[in-house]
Amino acid sequence: MTDNVTLSTEQQAQPQFAEGDRIAERAAKVFVGTAGSPGRTSAMLGRPLYLQKADGAYLYDVDGNRYIDYHSSSGATFLGYNHPRVKRAMLEAVEMGYFCNYETEAHAEIAELICDSVPSAERVRFSNTGTEATLAAIRLARAVTGRSKVLKFEGHFHGMHELAWYNSRKPATEPNEHGEIELAADTAGIPAEFDSTVVVTRFNDPESFLACMRRHKGEFACIIMEPIMYNAGCIYTDPEFAAMVREQATADGAVLIYDEVLSGFRMGLGGGQEHLGITPDLTTLAKALGGCGLPIAAVVGKREIMEGLNPIGKTVVSGTYTGHVMHVYGALEALKIMREPGFYERMGALAQRLYDGLREVLSGTGTPAVVQGLGARFGIHFGIEAGPLYHYRDVARGFDSAFNAVFAREALKRGLYLHEYGSSLTPNHHGFTAAHTERDIDETLDRTESALRAAQCASSG
Repeated sequence: MTDNVTLSTEQQAQPQFAEGDRIAERAAKVFVGTAGSPGRTSAMLGRPLYLQKADGAYLYDVDGNRYIDYHSSSGATFLGYNHPRVKRAMLEAVEMGYFCNYETEAHAEIAELICDSVPSAERVRFSNTGTEATLAAIRLARAVTGRSKVLKFEGHFHGMHELAWYNSRKPATEPNEHGEIELAADTAGIPAEFDSTVVVTRFNDPESFLACMRRHKGEFACIIMEPIMYNAGCIYTDPEFAAMVREQATADGAVLIYDEVLSGFRMGLGGGQEHLGITPDLTTLAKALGGCGLPIAAVVGKREIMEGLNPIGKTVVSGTYTGHVMHVYGALEALKIMREPGFYERMGALAQRLYDGLREVLSGTGTPAVVQGLGARFGIHFGIEAGPLYHYRDVARGFDSAFNAVFAREALKRGLYLHEYGSSLTPNHHGFTAAHTERDIDETLDRTESALRAAQCASSG
């Protein structure tokens, strides 16, 4: 891995972007936008950050700029880039023929480790992405319950499919007398017919939740939730509310699904469910499961529910590329690294150093903001005076998106990459990796202070 080398003041203040701009002009002629996936477009640049390479905790763009990375591939690069052990494992799979749609002993071994790590995991079914995993989990829940409705929470994101892509990035609204929030699809192209299968209510709001459960008693196939609400920056879960959801799901016969695409392995091997001390019926995993950005995901859960899947059950969930040998070999090695003694203790120490340091810098510069994080993922909630934050509506109504955008641009100039998608009701989730060092954290805090002061000047001017 590349040693940490501090950028010069001149390099921090005057990054060059000419080559990236040239590539963007070329890409715009063949893509819709300038990227094969629009989420890769940086709001600070108006185009993607085109990379030459990535190594450890650092990104190197085509213009020779080097950044300490706090995007980590939207959380998928948990161990850092170019990890030597994960790379060796993947190269072993390459030498085997890098085949797909076949199994190896490593497939059974990684499933064993998942079952040993995640409390709800008694059986495993692989998929490629978090979106695929949540879609499969909802399909399975419908099959085993014989019901069709899905209960989800405002502000929670569960992938880009019609089964649950509602109210994850919409203004906070008041629930009706039944605790329901008016449905708002998060994309064009979702037929109105799907609306009858989804109910949205507030998170961490017992009154609204219980009202929904009473009105739709015996109708919900599943209740799906993020055990840690990272997709809105980082909003904490009230443990008593989580316990109530578990109790009500059991009493109603609904399948409780924890979407741990972001929270899985993030603050411990057992993820959000271990943190809350609550075991769901099904769990979806992705991102950190791949360790270093590998496209591997999974649905895991209780045996009696998972056996609703084919070939034992009638619910078909399969795919040519699921459990690709390269991704399995890499993810298996990544899981072995995470399971080593001291791994999460070190990650926790880095988290405390970073989050406490950010709070100190924000206070010292007189910047109103709340920093919330669990494990290696966090949000900076600019414009909000006090925490802790438990409600999406509080964040959505108080977040200073305009200042956040100015800060992100100033951070970019100083060699910090915090990916921003543009104007948003809530902050993006940021994160560090196992490759970050204490020196990286300290350097980050120094640059953050400079970026905040510059952002304040730009905003006031």
